[in-house]
Parts: sequence; structure tokens; C-alpha cells
Amino acid sequence: MINRIITEEEALKRLSSLCAKSEHSSGEANEKMIRWGLSPQSRSKVIAKLIDAKFIDDSRFARFFVHDKIQFNHWGRRKIEIALRQKGVDPDTASEALDAVDDDEYLSILRPMIKAKEKTVTGASDYERAMKTIKWAMGRGFTIDLIRKCIDDIAADYDDE
Repeated sequence: MINRIITEEEALKRLSSLCAKSEHSSGEANEKMIRWGLSPQSRSKVIAKLIDAKFIDDSRFARFFVHDKIQFNHWGRRKIEIALRQKGVDPDTASEALDAVDDDEYLSILRPMIKAKEKTVTGASDYERAMKTIKWAMGRGFTIDLIRKCIDDIAADYDDE
């Protein structure tokens, strides 16, 4: 298949259609246009038009992305932060969306995950099992303070029984 050059107007039309179907960041749109071979000037013009027409709004994209990754993928702050960076979202915009999420929301996702994970973790000692659980939760993007809080809360629940 021969790659044909995509014009600025075609790129705008394609990206408008794509962004009308689902949220996309300006970084994702820019990556697509790079693959299509558009010049930097054309890319910035198209992105400006998409932003003016409200097809692209990185702040809106970040809010929805953060919500979806917490609720459906059960990701923690760090993993979401990295994913937003890969999507080309400005770090300040990403931080703003992440800061809007209360720690209790992360805890409500993390607590049942750790309870379930603890049942499957094996180790020679309680310390080794706890370290494996912490490592697993950090891999999901949760911060050490939230992980420790969950583990301490779960341990307190066991002590109360």
C-alpha cells in the first residue's frame, strides 16, 4: 500500500470525527498527525482548531481518564500519572485532575484489592508476605502511604476479631 500525503483539512476532518466519538488528548492527536506526515506548523494549526471547536480539551480528557482508570482498571495515582504523561497531557493539567481525587476514593478501591491479594500471597513470614503485597500494590500505582494505611487497617480488623 502506498502512503499518500494527508492534508491539513483531511487531518482536521479525521481527528474531528475521532474526537467526536471519544475523548482524546492533544498529545494523542499530535502523535497521529506525526504518523500521517504532517508538518509541525500544520499539526499546531489543526490542534488549535480542534481546541477552539472544543473537540479536544486536555483538562476534560484528564478528568475522565483519571476517573476511568480508578474505577475500571483500579490504578493508583502514580500509574495514572505516568499514563497521562504518555498521552501527552501537560503535567500541571494531570496534577490538577489527580489532586481532585480524594484519598478515600483510592482507599475504597485499594482495601478490597489488598484483602483479596493477601489470601493468595505466600511467604515464610508475615513480613515477607507484607512486602510482597506492598510491592504488588505499588506496581498498581498506589503510594506507599495509602498501602500502609490499608495494611494497618486490615491488620486492625483482624485484631478486633
